[in-house]
Amino acid sequence: MSGQVRTKALHAISTPTPVDGFRSSHPIGAFEQLPKWLNLVPMVAQWLWLGLRHRSLTLPSTVNPGITSGGLVGEGKQEYFAAMGPLARAATAPHLLVRVGAEDPARILERMLEAGLAFPLVAKPDLGWCGYGVRLLADAVDLQRYLRSYPAREDLILQRYLAAPGEAGLFYMRHPDAPRGELIGVLLRHFPRVVGDGRQTIAELVGSDGRLARTTRGAQHECRYEALSIPARGEVVRLSLIGSTRVGGLYEDGSDLINPALTERVEAIARDMGPFHVGRFDVRYTDRDSLSRGDFTIMEVNGAGSEAVHAWDPKYSISDVYRIVFAKQRRLFAIGAAMRRSGHRPIGVAQLARLHLRQQRLMRSYPPSN
Repeated sequence: MSGQVRTKALHAISTPTPVDGFRSSHPIGAFEQLPKWLNLVPMVAQWLWLGLRHRSLTLPSTVNPGITSGGLVGEGKQEYFAAMGPLARAATAPHLLVRVGAEDPARILERMLEAGLAFPLVAKPDLGWCGYGVRLLADAVDLQRYLRSYPAREDLILQRYLAAPGEAGLFYMRHPDAPRGELIGVLLRHFPRVVGDGRQTIAELVGSDGRLARTTRGAQHECRYEALSIPARGEVVRLSLIGSTRVGGLYEDGSDLINPALTERVEAIARDMGPFHVGRFDVRYTDRDSLSRGDFTIMEVNGAGSEAVHAWDPKYSISDVYRIVFAKQRRLFAIGAAMRRSGHRPIGVAQLARLHLRQQRLMRSYPPSN
C-alpha cells in the first residue's frame, strides 16, 4: 500500500497521489507560535497609520466596486460569481446558491440536476471565512442533515467537489491607473495528513505532530478517521477536506511559480469580473507544472480582506512575515486612494463594524467543517 492515499475523513472518496512537494513533516513557524492577538498588533498599528495618512480607515473598501465593502468583510461568495463574465465562469467549478428554508430539499435536488451537480459535492456558507462550515456531502441524507443544522434564511453554496490534489491561493492586485495587474504571491495549501510508518496508529501520528494536533481540538470542526488504524509505511491518510491552519493545514509560499503564463491567465480572469482590483483566487490544480501553466479550477474568490498568508510559510521569520504583510497593506491603501479619486467612496467605520459582527455571529452558528 506504499504511496496510497486513504480518505476516511472524506467519506472514502478517492483522492489522487499528493502533488509533488508534499511535506511529510508539519513544522510550525515562529510567526504561528505567537498568540493571535499579538501577531495582529503590528498589522493593526500599520493599518491605523495608513488610515490616518489617507484620511480614511476604511479606504480599501473602494478597491472592488460592486462587492460589499470591496471584500474587506461581510461579502458573499455569490457576489464574485455574479460579477464573472463567460471566461471567468468557465474557469470556475459549477455551483448553486441555496437559501435555507426557502425551498424543500426535493426542489434543491432538482436544481442540482439542472446545474449539473451530483454527489459528492461541497457545501459552504455564502458568507464564510477560514473554512468554517465547509463540508463534503456524500449523498442526499448528508445534504438534509446539513440544511437542518444551517442558519435559517441564510444563503449557502453547493459546489462540485474537485478531486485535484493541489490547492492554491493566487493573490492579485492591479492599480486602476496601471495597464496590467500582477500576482503578488502564491499560497500552496497542504491538507492535514499523516504518513504511515507501519507501526503507529493514526491517533499516535496525529498526537506526535504539534500542528496536526489542532485537528482534534479545532473549534467547529469534525475530523473523521479510524484513530486506532495503523497506516502502512508510506501510506498517506488525509484528515480534513479543508486546508486551513486552524485545523492543522500547512501554508507554503509558492511564489516561485509565478511566470508570464500564470500571470496572464489570472489577469484575463480578473479582467472578466468588472472593476476587480484586489483579491485572491482559491483554486485546485493537478500538479505544480499545471498550476504554473495557468491550468486550474476556481473554487471561490476573496476580495480586499484576503490575507497575504503565503507569508505564513514556516521558513519565514517574524520580520519576514511583517515585511510581506506591510507591503500588501500599503498597496491596498494606494489602490483605494486611486479609486477614491475616481469617485468611489469608502463605507463608514460603523457599517464595516456591523458587517464584521454579523459575519462573526453567523460563523458561530454554522455546521462544523470536515
